[in-house]
Amino acid sequence: MKNILIIGAGKSSSSLIKYLLDKSDEENLYLTIGDISTENAKKLINNHKNAEAILIDVFDKNQREETIKKADVVISMLPARFHLQVAKDCISFNKHMVTASYISNEMKELDVEAKKKGLVFMNEIGLDPGIDHMSAMQAIDKIRSKGAKMLLFESFCGGLVAPESDNNLWNYKFTWNPRNVVLAGQGGAAMFIQEGTYKYIPYHKLFRRTEFLKINGSGNFEAYANRDSLKYRNVYGLDNIPTMYRGTIRKVGFSRAWNIFVQLGMTDDSYTIENSENMSYRDFVNLFLAYSPSDSVELKLRSYLKIDQDDLMWEKLVELDLFNPTKKIGIKNATPAQMLQSILENSWTLQEDDKDMIVMQHLFGYEIDGKKHQIESSLVVLGENQTYTAMAKTVGLPVAIAALKILKGEIKTPGVQLPITKEVYAPILKELENYGIIFKEKETTYLGYNPNNVVG
Repeated sequence: MKNILIIGAGKSSSSLIKYLLDKSDEENLYLTIGDISTENAKKLINNHKNAEAILIDVFDKNQREETIKKADVVISMLPARFHLQVAKDCISFNKHMVTASYISNEMKELDVEAKKKGLVFMNEIGLDPGIDHMSAMQAIDKIRSKGAKMLLFESFCGGLVAPESDNNLWNYKFTWNPRNVVLAGQGGAAMFIQEGTYKYIPYHKLFRRTEFLKINGSGNFEAYANRDSLKYRNVYGLDNIPTMYRGTIRKVGFSRAWNIFVQLGMTDDSYTIENSENMSYRDFVNLFLAYSPSDSVELKLRSYLKIDQDDLMWEKLVELDLFNPTKKIGIKNATPAQMLQSILENSWTLQEDDKDMIVMQHLFGYEIDGKKHQIESSLVVLGENQTYTAMAKTVGLPVAIAALKILKGEIKTPGVQLPITKEVYAPILKELENYGIIFKEKETTYLGYNPNNVVG
């Protein structure tokens, strides 16, 4: 049997594991699922004869190497910062590798060795990045095949809560790693180009510079800019395109409220708070406000934010129980971002029967025979429950399909890469349609960049 090693059994692994188990008899597969805790892996395997859960510490060199040696292909579902050592072992032991994470500079440096050994190192093959790359390249290649000139490419994606499970004022629940949500947008200015003009949005302004979207009959949304849209001009072969913008989707009003945390400094992950484990939620809020023993925390915060008690923004903060004097953070030497994450997880965790929703939209503007055209391509996917989420489906299925196709030699171009070639994107997108991951396209009037859709 062919052995597929999956390292990491977190939130996005459920549909990945189910797909490969469903194919295991037909394709003669055996799954080894390693994690620092085997509880979730065992639950997902459910005593299947073609799989086992093992305890694996990615920092244990001997254990990691011995496990990788036995695999035919390695899927790393670890946080991105842990991929590199796994990748180096895959080079050493001649194993193909698949991840859903962005390609780091360190991963890029393995390209020459991977090519020498004929190894496929497929990265950015989840949702965003992943399905966004594949669906975009399929449309761009189709447009270019007509001899058209690309004028505009905008791409937006978001993991949200489905309407039937949307029961909080923020219209949001965690569908993937909460830490990544809290730290979103940090690490540099958002960079993009619109109508030939370069734009840079610093982090402290990011959540007040949003665009309004209407997507495929699913309602009204907003989007804030991703960190670096400019690098994708080269990736997609669009070096001279006048407009290139990638953004993250939220329900309208989320970004304005989230901006409160940014302005207060609650999303900072660069220093730790003394005595954090004994602080209450109320103490945490008070950390960021002026000293005034005669004024309440609520009064100080409303004064700082210049909002009234009947403002919806205020109601959103109250809903999170931020002013509770007895609830403890309970994390030692925590950063502000870690403390905020802990508070939010108490309010925004998906319940067992909650459903999430993935929303993606691409806009393609192009010119042919002197006429300008625009295509809107949209994707909406609903989850089933807390385990088999739309996020797990759209991240895990492309990873699983790619891994199996690499194993079978159907994807064979070696090197460190992302899924932008037809060899990769065409068969994977075709198979994803069988699982309800289908883009709807419509031709619209070419608008170019519309400043009326921008807030701030």
